Amino acid sequence: MSILVSPGVQVQELDFTNVVPAVSTSIGGYAGSFRWGPVEEIRTVSSEKELALTFGTPDASTARSFLTAASYLKYSSNLKVSRALNATSKNATSAGSGLLIKNATSYENDIDLGGSGASVWAARCPGALGNSIAVEICTAGDAFDGTSGQAAWAYSGLFNSAPGTSASAASVGATLDEVHVVVIDSLGHFSGTAGTVLERFAFLSLASDAVAVDGTSQYYQTAINARSNYIWWLNHPSELNATTGTLGAGDAIETDAVYTTSDTALTYALANGTDVAVTAGNTVTALAVFNDAETVDVNLVFTAGDATGSHTVADAVIALAELRRDIVGFISAPVETSLGASPAAAVITYFNQVAGSSYIVKDSTAVKMYDKYNDSYSWITAAGHIAGLCARTDTVADAWFSPAGSTRGLLLGVTKLGYNPIAADRDALYKLGINPIVSFPGTGPMLYGDKTAQVKPSAFDRINVRRLFLVLEKAIGLAGKAQLFELNDEFTRASFRGAVEPYLRDVKGRRGITDFRVVCDSSNNTGDIIDRNEFRADIYVKPAHAINFITLSFIATRTGVSFSEVVGTGSSGTPNL
Repeated sequence: MSILVSPGVQVQELDFTNVVPAVSTSIGGYAGSFRWGPVEEIRTVSSEKELALTFGTPDASTARSFLTAASYLKYSSNLKVSRALNATSKNATSAGSGLLIKNATSYENDIDLGGSGASVWAARCPGALGNSIAVEICTAGDAFDGTSGQAAWAYSGLFNSAPGTSASAASVGATLDEVHVVVIDSLGHFSGTAGTVLERFAFLSLASDAVAVDGTSQYYQTAINARSNYIWWLNHPSELNATTGTLGAGDAIETDAVYTTSDTALTYALANGTDVAVTAGNTVTALAVFNDAETVDVNLVFTAGDATGSHTVADAVIALAELRRDIVGFISAPVETSLGASPAAAVITYFNQVAGSSYIVKDSTAVKMYDKYNDSYSWITAAGHIAGLCARTDTVADAWFSPAGSTRGLLLGVTKLGYNPIAADRDALYKLGINPIVSFPGTGPMLYGDKTAQVKPSAFDRINVRRLFLVLEKAIGLAGKAQLFELNDEFTRASFRGAVEPYLRDVKGRRGITDFRVVCDSSNNTGDIIDRNEFRADIYVKPAHAINFITLSFIATRTGVSFSEVVGTGSSGTPNL
């Protein structure tokens, strides 16, 4: 603040409106195997339809993974997906034996673009699905509408007119021809109908600096890479330049381009895309994209689970949750574990092999789902459903409410449970922090427990308490960042209390806590603390607890007996029952 050295009026503005911000609580995170989509790169989907469009509809090998992700989307519209891939899989290409392009970063850093012998096009994503893609380029020198005496280009009806010429780069000083490009589903694997046009790009330019009226690039290489969902550019077609035959690495199409083709278009069929079975290690690698809590906002993480005899993926989910300490991870026993002769014992044996954690939730059984893409039924783990129940609880109540029971715990789209535990099995499972999934007559499948996997008994062995503290820690932590680089004096401490206490009163009013106290004053910000450039706030919270056990006592009395004589009366004058 400046100091006046002569008479005058100085106006200043102080902001005392610090508040604790609202935070997300129901963003799902999933790593699994799919037929299409970028690899080890987070994509957010809001529905099963968008999941299928982004990562492809499932086949027999990916149905379990796809349906697990889709099960979460029955309850929530916010799922971040990371595709796992075996590194020996390949993208389809227009020539050669295929190559691996995992995602945009891989394309930019690992591929020899424009290199000698490179294919012209590659499928956008790895997998055999890319073998269904074909690309056609119609140039200004090709027959477009049949007026040249040749057959018209098959896709001319999709464009207003034939490609013409566009103003060239200033450094060239001539005119360069335009092209139309179509991407075709030649085998029908994407659209269901062979020959369907997936994308079309009109009036693209062969000039490297051509731009559209809105300022975006019209250079065919740049425009297709930026806008296509199905292909990457790899090299200039040699057919477009008769003078040199081929173009050097990185060269743009030159002004002396003379088209050597006299047919209707240049056609490229992509081939040699391959799928190789995803391993547990591949899933762990895909899961690692969620490691950074500062840059990846996610709350509920799950996978399709391990294969029989393995707990590699479960261990990775636990490690991720313990690393971040701001998420809840959901793990299930392998599908076949709950389908055998002694399912309760098998599930208990499996979970005894993995670590306990208050950031982890376990369930008891696999569930059967209908796969509309293959007209069949598939067994999947229930982790996606249980994570989804937590997300739906946030919508209908708050994160600190239990996701279990008939009010908020009903599973959607489940046709059958792997096994329906009886009371004795439920007792054995629940003592070990494994939440039973049951189906009672007239209610359907439901989550019938709300424990975390914490071994030591405490308030944090309940899902609602763990999620309550995650919400409080995240929201108040963000508010605390506003104090960074401020002076540690009573003004700053009062400002912090003024933001936090109203927030906690609101949580108390919404039944999340029963009482609280915020201590942030000279008692815990001593001279030593201040001299170390630290700031301390102690927040005491009494969490609300969900009912797990109910005792109903029915007592018969004689007709003439007064209830007040049997049980006494409370302060309100009503009988204490």
